[in-house]
Amino acid sequence: MTDVSAPTPAASEPKSLLNLDARTTRRNAAERRFKLYGMMAVSIGILALAVLLVSILSRGLPAFSQTFLKVDIYLDPAVLDPSGDRDPEAIAKVLTFSYDALIKDSLTELANELKAGPAPDLTPDLLAGMVSGSANAELRRYVINHPDEIGSTVPFDFLTNARIDQYLKGNVTLESAETDSRVDPAQLRATDALQRAGVLEKRFNWAFLTNPDASENRPESAGLGVALIGSAYMMLIVLCLSLPIGVAASIYLEEFAPKNWMTDVIEVNISNLAAVPSIVFGILGLAIFINFIHLPNSAPIVGGLVLTLMTLPTIIISTRAALKSVPPSIRDAALGVGASRMQAVFHHVLPLAGPGILTGTIIGLAQALGETAPLLLIGMVAFVKEYPAGLPEGLFQPATGLPVQVYNFTQRADPAFVERASGAIIVLLVFLVIMNTVAIILRQRLERKW
Repeated sequence: MTDVSAPTPAASEPKSLLNLDARTTRRNAAERRFKLYGMMAVSIGILALAVLLVSILSRGLPAFSQTFLKVDIYLDPAVLDPSGDRDPEAIAKVLTFSYDALIKDSLTELANELKAGPAPDLTPDLLAGMVSGSANAELRRYVINHPDEIGSTVPFDFLTNARIDQYLKGNVTLESAETDSRVDPAQLRATDALQRAGVLEKRFNWAFLTNPDASENRPESAGLGVALIGSAYMMLIVLCLSLPIGVAASIYLEEFAPKNWMTDVIEVNISNLAAVPSIVFGILGLAIFINFIHLPNSAPIVGGLVLTLMTLPTIIISTRAALKSVPPSIRDAALGVGASRMQAVFHHVLPLAGPGILTGTIIGLAQALGETAPLLLIGMVAFVKEYPAGLPEGLFQPATGLPVQVYNFTQRADPAFVERASGAIIVLLVFLVIMNTVAIILRQRLERKW
């Protein structure tokens, strides 16, 4: 027999990390697709945020500027102070409509001057129609604050009506004025001449931040003054109540409470309360604080109590998380050197958890500042013209909140209120950004890592 050698099997190519097999190629492609999807999601989110900010800023920034008419007013003492003793109480008793004659005389004189110059078609009645309906109230407020000016001629800047202001901002045209009963096209033509003559001036309007709300017919004089005060009062109540109650409850549940079914039920309910819609807290506040305790409607005390109930779960959860983040060795070391359980918590654990507690509190306050639904249910949607008094009386007087004021503006038909609603949103966003920035700075500067 002839020996026949068996065929030698072909040697397989050695595997190398540089030569990717089909499975590795598919896995790498899947990772690249996932990264692409993530980048697309982030890009869409950033784009949506940019569109939102551009929309709000483009609509809201014009609310911070307003058109004013410069007029020289003679403060006739025969009308404003017949007794001549400059008694502030007597001057304050002069009714608002008594100032109409002074304004009309000054506008007539100004119209006659301009008619001979840059505005030949201007009449006193046409010019009077361009001035805001709040002109007499503005002049009365000035005279009460400056009684020494009575008897002299003072330069005064009156707000123009909303249509004139919106015309200079590009939102009203001559074509739209033809079908608008609240403006005469001749007034718009005179507006251009008055602006060239320097009689009309558009500048920053501080009154938007300080004035109270105004009626449907005077959107140009509507402001956020009452809403800002009401929000400040409510945030003060929330801070004074939710911080100590929330921190105390968190310390007890985390450090002292026995671990049994009762504490488990409490913890589950706290987590559930954090997810309850805010309008439910409004119903609760309406039933308890108004219908049962009989606190006044539309008062900051009720709004603050409702927002406190809504903020407590958030503060408790964030505070417990901050306490858990403190290493157990801190507690053990304190107890090992003879400290009591309370001393270990209040002298060592609580100071180390302080940055997290402050951060959670600020975020909870920022959340409460932007809530609208619970405030609507307790009556803070009401039209409030007068400023609330100082503390503590102002807590029980009618007021409104900044987010509710935004809602009020959007419910009115005049386009000028839409501009003011966007401006109020900008103010609200500024406060929220400031509060969140403070929370971030506190966390970065005070937080300790182990």
